Amino acid sequence: MAGVHLVGMKTPDLSEPRTRRRLIAALIAAVVVVLAGVGVYGLITGPPSHDNDEGETPGPVVTAPSDPAPTTTPRLPVVRTSDDPQTFARNVATVLFEWDTASGFMPLDYTSVVLDVGDPTGQEQAGLASDIAAYLPSRDAWLELRQYATAQHLTIDNTFIPDSWTTAVEQAQPGQLAEGTVAVTIEGTRHRKGLWNDEPVTSEHAVAFTVFVVCGPTYETCHLLRLSQLDNPLQ
Repeated sequence: MAGVHLVGMKTPDLSEPRTRRRLIAALIAAVVVVLAGVGVYGLITGPPSHDNDEGETPGPVVTAPSDPAPTTTPRLPVVRTSDDPQTFARNVATVLFEWDTASGFMPLDYTSVVLDVGDPTGQEQAGLASDIAAYLPSRDAWLELRQYATAQHLTIDNTFIPDSWTTAVEQAQPGQLAEGTVAVTIEGTRHRKGLWNDEPVTSEHAVAFTVFVVCGPTYETCHLLRLSQLDNPLQ
């Protein structure tokens, strides 16, 4: 919609103290698995540092309340468990993109929800925390988006195990990857809604990314390892 800017976010800041649950990953040094000769990011090296700012000019100050009151009791989303890699990856993706600036929660609250299904060993948690932060608004951007009562969700169009991951697994040395480690690429549409001069507005944007998970036989249920850079998935 012309003149309406619900997107455009700076790189999130993990120093915000408010969190409903302990953010243990921010204090743990990442131990990242390396596959020699295979150009796989995310699980292997983590996504490169980047700015989510899409270069759009901020819109005028809207007349919506700066801190809109929710009409129902806000609740954080929960990632549903599964022992199927693609089902679990879809569950992670759905929660990763589901947030509401009018809920009273902050980005770290939503980060903690995704970290809850991370690798129990903690080896990938610090890297995963950084990955998640790249998908969420920073605290300052969040407060700005709150003026527009901005909320977001994802619809998933397609999931698949990329050919490049199959090649990576074939070239990996014994013991370099835990059994049941899988990369799942997700393609979908990010939906945002908000208020502009007290009128509801929406926007849509195609997204693609890869979710790295570990399932059986290593664990009875799947756990999240890492995320690729947004819009730079494995194919």
